[in-house]
Amino acid sequence: MNNRITEVTKQVFASVFYGVASILIITVNKDLFATYKFPSFQVVGLGQIFTTILVITLARLINVIHFEKPSLEQTKNVFPLPVFYLLNLMFGLGSTQRLNLPMFTVLRRFTLIFVSLGQVIILNKKERFPVQATLLVMLVGAIVAALNDLTYDTYGYLFVLMNDIFTAANTLYVKKRLNAEMDKYELMLYNSFIVSLPALFLAYYTGELQSAYEFTGWQNPWFILSFTLSCVMGFILNYSTMLCTQLTSALTVTVVGAIKNIVVTYGGMLIHDYIFTVYNCIGINISVAGSLLYSYLKYSEQAVTTKSAVSA
Repeated sequence: MNNRITEVTKQVFASVFYGVASILIITVNKDLFATYKFPSFQVVGLGQIFTTILVITLARLINVIHFEKPSLEQTKNVFPLPVFYLLNLMFGLGSTQRLNLPMFTVLRRFTLIFVSLGQVIILNKKERFPVQATLLVMLVGAIVAALNDLTYDTYGYLFVLMNDIFTAANTLYVKKRLNAEMDKYELMLYNSFIVSLPALFLAYYTGELQSAYEFTGWQNPWFILSFTLSCVMGFILNYSTMLCTQLTSALTVTVVGAIKNIVVTYGGMLIHDYIFTVYNCIGINISVAGSLLYSYLKYSEQAVTTKSAVSA
């Protein structure tokens, strides 16, 4: 019984840790783009990638963490996760830059739909009808809100939908790799190291490195602090996602993400670039209601499963 309580405590901590980290990084990133007008989401992504490499490498050198020496064989085994990681990171930052926070979080709930589809394809697991109904409610709410979004941005919408797809793929495959006895730090290092050069080349090729170099805000200490926080929070979010996935499930990560998005949705209405319209607000609230119902149903399912396991 004590072991079970300890396990539940770890799961709760991992879930709360992931939720708080998610809220903080969205807020910090939006501050970079909306307040300081930083032009390059790709350079922010590069900062997060190289910070992850630096932190894990230093931690391994001073024996804070331990895993086997990197090898070519492990590099092969980790695919396709690095691809999902890079695309998830870049599309996430790109959509954060282009969309207001309420619409960003409403459209991020499509991740739940893609995770459910992924579970059918990969795990052959189909959701119950009430859960499917809540997904439909979220979809309807998102459509109503989008049709009345005065800050509509085509690329922003495309980016966030791609972000949803690769978040779902990344979440499902991280669980698979961690279950295959691969350490979370090792997985984070391989992901970041493999994508670092392609991400650097992409930023150079698209001119975003040049735009970041010419940005005048580098002389502002508050901007430097915000950029540094974004880089560090990128590592923390990556770690918290893997920790939560390892200790709980891909579904729990998704549910926590949905709850976190509710906080960001209403907080985002008070700050930055949100423009209020009645129907947009109605659509957002429909989506939030669907998200709350979804989270309740999934929590109830997990509670029943846990009770059955304890009884057994």
